[in-house]
Amino acid sequence: MRRISLILVALAALASPALAKEYDPARWEKDIAKIEARDAKESPAKGGVVFIGSSSIRMWDLPKWFPNQPVVNHGFGGSHMEDSTYYVDRLVTPLAPKAVVVYAGDNDIAHKYSPERIRDDFLKFVDKVHKDLPETKIAYIAVKPSLSRWKMIDDVRATNRLIAAECEKSDLLTFVDIDAPMLGEDGKPRPELFKNDGLHMTDAGYKIWTKAVQPAIGK
Repeated sequence: MRRISLILVALAALASPALAKEYDPARWEKDIAKIEARDAKESPAKGGVVFIGSSSIRMWDLPKWFPNQPVVNHGFGGSHMEDSTYYVDRLVTPLAPKAVVVYAGDNDIAHKYSPERIRDDFLKFVDKVHKDLPETKIAYIAVKPSLSRWKMIDDVRATNRLIAAECEKSDLLTFVDIDAPMLGEDGKPRPELFKNDGLHMTDAGYKIWTKAVQPAIGK
């Protein structure tokens, strides 16, 4: 009986969100080095808008959707909010942007990070950006509702509520809510907005995001 009890305790511990696996931001070093090499070659202008975050940012064709605007894509892989924070000094600060658009939290939730932790990681990101760039505006795109992660929607919306509340406290922060526009009449994510994996977006999805983000970054 004692052996069975110990096994049950161990299984419960593994299932606990509080014991979510930690991810070392340094795992992205090669990706960050490639971004820096690209910047060195293309010399993006300072004072523009830096987009940073996970693959939904990386896969966004910014010149197509924001023509004639000084946008820079610094998205990388399946990153977390904490990863964007870790690389602020290399991906944000050098360009002294007037605004930063960040999308992160999607993968965090998938890896069992709590909404409170993601909120706290977002605030760390804000603090790190504003340490050297105190007037830079930051727009946070809400964690999206998606087909493949629909079972996580409660945590998605809890995370969004927490971060939206923080954004209301500062004129430099904007919460970009894309939840409702991505839902159909049945209240579920619209299939045409997603690729076959049910997670990454088609142009129809990016059209919604572009319309939502544009007011936050100005013309």
